[in-house]
Amino acid sequence: MTYLGQKEDTIFVGQAVAYKGTAMTDTLVNVSDEKKLEFPVNEDMQQGVCNGLGLAGQVPISIYPRWNFLLLSTNQIVNHLDKIPDMSDYRPKVIIRTSIGSERPIHPQHQHVGDFTEAFQKMLKNVEVIRLDEPEQIFPAYEKAYTRTDGKSTLVVEWGDYYAEK
Repeated sequence: MTYLGQKEDTIFVGQAVAYKGTAMTDTLVNVSDEKKLEFPVNEDMQQGVCNGLGLAGQVPISIYPRWNFLLLSTNQIVNHLDKIPDMSDYRPKVIIRTSIGSERPIHPQHQHVGDFTEAFQKMLKNVEVIRLDEPEQIFPAYEKAYTRTDGKSTLVVEWGDYYAEK
């Protein structure tokens, strides 16, 4: 996130980006507070704003701490962000970041640990879905998401348990 935070055109959007609250918060410690836009719990609106920022030439990093929360933004991702290149000459570059919820040391129950990677890979054609299974995949995936020139946005899936284990 430090790499992305150094780019002039990036902005980090979501819950617990400017204030403590999730494991992802700690990954933003080297990102300037001016680049963090804290959002209320309104996932569909969050992604809609990020889609608009992408259309305006910014590179928003839309952060959902768990897949189960991202599900609430499916409308904006599937029906809007993914379809914009098919309906216009616009090619927004939006980076979406989510996680398969951590089960250790405490299992947060089933509504927090979903992995919908395969379903979203099947639904999306203009948004690439990349699941990170090993630490060495992290930087190349985010670098690709930022530098890509193919007109696609990127949804990067992390594993919550790996923050403490790998």
